[in-house]
Amino acid sequence: MVPSLLFEIMIIGLLGIGSQWVAWRYRLPAIVVMAVTGLLVGPIFGFINPEESFGPMYSPIISAAVAIILFEGSLNLRFSELRGIGKSIFRISTVGAFIAWILGSLTAHYVAGLSWAVAFVIGGLFIVTGPTVIMPLLRQSKLKSRPAKILKWEGIIVDPIGALLAVFAFEIITFITAIDPDGTQLLMFFAASLFAIILGWALGRGLGWIFETGHIPEFLKSPAVVVVVIFCFTAADEVMHETGLLSVTAMGITLANMGISSISDMRHFKENISVLLISTIFIMLTASLEMETIVHIFSPNIIGYVLLMMFAVRPLSIFIATIGTGLSFNERALVGWIAPRGIVALTVSGYFATVLADAGYEDASILTTLTFALVIFTVLAHGFSIGWLAKKLDLSMTGNPGVLIIGSNPFTAELSKSLSKVDVPSMIIDSSWEHLSIARKSGVPFYYGNMLSEQTEHHLDTIPYEYLLAVTDDRAFNSLICTTFLPEYGRTNVFKASPYTQLDNGNAKGVVSQVGGRILFDKKFPLETLIEKVESGYVFRQTTLTEQFTFEAYKEEKDPSTIFLYLIKPSGQLKFFSEEMRTVPAIGDKIVSLTPTTKEQAKIQAKLESNRSLDE
Repeated sequence: MVPSLLFEIMIIGLLGIGSQWVAWRYRLPAIVVMAVTGLLVGPIFGFINPEESFGPMYSPIISAAVAIILFEGSLNLRFSELRGIGKSIFRISTVGAFIAWILGSLTAHYVAGLSWAVAFVIGGLFIVTGPTVIMPLLRQSKLKSRPAKILKWEGIIVDPIGALLAVFAFEIITFITAIDPDGTQLLMFFAASLFAIILGWALGRGLGWIFETGHIPEFLKSPAVVVVVIFCFTAADEVMHETGLLSVTAMGITLANMGISSISDMRHFKENISVLLISTIFIMLTASLEMETIVHIFSPNIIGYVLLMMFAVRPLSIFIATIGTGLSFNERALVGWIAPRGIVALTVSGYFATVLADAGYEDASILTTLTFALVIFTVLAHGFSIGWLAKKLDLSMTGNPGVLIIGSNPFTAELSKSLSKVDVPSMIIDSSWEHLSIARKSGVPFYYGNMLSEQTEHHLDTIPYEYLLAVTDDRAFNSLICTTFLPEYGRTNVFKASPYTQLDNGNAKGVVSQVGGRILFDKKFPLETLIEKVESGYVFRQTTLTEQFTFEAYKEEKDPSTIFLYLIKPSGQLKFFSEEMRTVPAIGDKIVSLTPTTKEQAKIQAKLESNRSLDE
C-alpha cells in the first residue's frame, strides 16, 4: 500500500497520463492501456485501492468528473454537423436505444440469470457508450467523417438516456411491486427529467449571455464554466439521482449552438481537463475492483451474456433502427459493432447495486461483476478491432497524413504538386479567389474560404490532414492561424512562413512573433524569397538517401542555395525541415528540396555524357 493519500493521488495521475502517452507512442487503444494499468496496480498487485483510500469522497469525485467529461463532449455537438446524419442519430438514440433496452433486459434475465426487476434496470443502463471510451477510440482510428460523427453523437446523447432508463425502470418496478401503488413517484421522475433539461438550457443560455456581454473577464471564463457545470449537475441530481447527466448535456449542447466566439477557447481548456479526468478516473475505477469480481467475470453465464450483448443485441438494435436512414451497409456494420462501455456504466451500476440490494433484490450483488465484464470485454474487443474493421469496411482515412496549406501563391502551388508526387494529400486554402487562380491553374486541390471562418469549419473535412502550414503574405495572419490551431494539430505539426524580412546584405531583420507555430524551413527564407526562387526557375528535387549516398554526402554535393523542405520516411511519415526542430535524415529517407536549375542541368548533362560513352 502507498504511504499517504497524497502519494496515491500522485500515482494515479502519473499512471493515467503515462497510459495515455504509452497508447500514443505505440499506437494502442488508450482505454485498453488504462484498464490494464488500473487492474495491475489495483486488484492484481494491490498497490492502491482508491475507493478505500478516498472513503466517502470517492463517489462525489467520480460523479463530478463524469459531469465535466460529459459536458465537454456535448460542447462538440453542433446541430450543423447533423446534415445527412440527423435522421440516423435520432433513430439510434430513440428506436435503437429502446430495442437495445428490451433485448438487453431479456438477455440479462434468461442468460445472466437476473430477476426481471434487476434485468430491466441493468438493461436500460447498458445502452450507454459515452465520450470516456468513444473519444479515445475515434482519435486512434481516424474514421471517415460520417461514422465518426454518428458514434460521437450517440456516445454523448445516449449516456444520460441510459442512466434515465435505469432510473425509470427502477421507478416502474417500485410502483408495480408496491402494496399500495402510488403514481406520484413516477410523475416526480418525469418532472425531475424536465427540470434537468430546463435547468441545463437556462444555465447554458445565461452563461453564454454573460460571456458575450463582457460581464466576466477572460481569465475567469474557464473556471466559471467548471463551477457552473458542477452546480448544474449537483442541483439536478439532488432533485432526482442521475438526472444531473441529462442537465449538463443540455447545458453543453446549448452553449455549443449559441455561436459564442469564446467557446472554442473554452473547448480547448475543457478538452485538456477531460483527458486528465478520463485518464485518472478510469485508473481509479479499475484499481478499486476486488479480485473476486475479476475472477467472477469468467463465469459461463456472464461470458454468455457479454457475448450476446456484443454480437447480437447491439448489431440487431442498430440494423433495425437505421433502416431507411441512408447509411450504407458498411457504416451500419461498423456502428453496430462499436459500443464500448465505460465510466458511466461503472459508476451508475454501483449506485443501483446498492439501491436494488436495499430493496430486497439479492441478485443485484452481481451487478458490479456484470458491468465490469461488459466494460473490459467491449473495451478490449472494440479498442483493438476498430482500426482493422474500419479499413476492411473502407471507412477509415487511408493514405499518408495530409497537409493543409493556408495561402495560394506560386511557391505553395509547387509545394502541393511535390507533395502529391510522394503520395501526401494536400489542400490549399485562401479567401481570395484571385490568389486561388494560381492553385487552380496548377491543378492542385484548393478550397475557397477563410480558415478561421465557421463556414469553413462546417464544410471542409479536415480529418485527413495532420499538418498545417500558414504561408500567406500576411505575417500577423500566419501567427493567428497557427495560434488558433495549435491545440488541434499539435505544436510539432503547425508551421508558418518566416516572419523575418530580408535585407540586401543577407542579414535577417525583424521581430519574430513568439506566438503560434514553428518557422517553416529556415528564418532566412521568408515567403518573398521562396516565391522569388520558384519564379526564377528553382525546381523541387527528390533525393533518396542510401548507404553509399548519405545525408552528409548529399550536403556536400548540393548547391549552396538549396533549401531543404521536407523528408519522407520509409514508413510514409512526413517531416518538415525547421531550424526549431531537430530533423535528422536517415538511410532510406526521401529528401525534397528547392534546388536551382543549374544543378539539374549539370546532372542531366552528366547523364547524357554517361549514356554517350556507353553507346560508344
